[in-house]
Amino acid sequence: MQDISKKTAKVGVVTNNKARKTVTVLVERSVRHPLYQKVIKKRKKFLAHDEYEKCKVGDVVKIVETRPLSKRKKWRVLEIVGLAKSEAGKEIEGKKE
Repeated sequence: MQDISKKTAKVGVVTNNKARKTVTVLVERSVRHPLYQKVIKKRKKFLAHDEYEKCKVGDVVKIVETRPLSKRKKWRVLEIVGLAKSEAGKEIEGKKE
């Protein structure tokens, strides 16, 4: 297996999981405008491969660069960092009972 530390990794939110084994991840980053020095939010959507189809809409995931899997899919889900708010509440309630 290749060294993952050399690959580009990004953290974003899953916005769509309707396709089979594919999720759409929205990645936000902040950049400073070169002239006006104002901080601007930039957003970009990436298609990522979700082998086990565990990602739900709203989950925060870490994606890593990989070989091209299709025309637009060149990323894969490495791990789920945080669960969607609705699911996180259900898990907490389930543990209390």
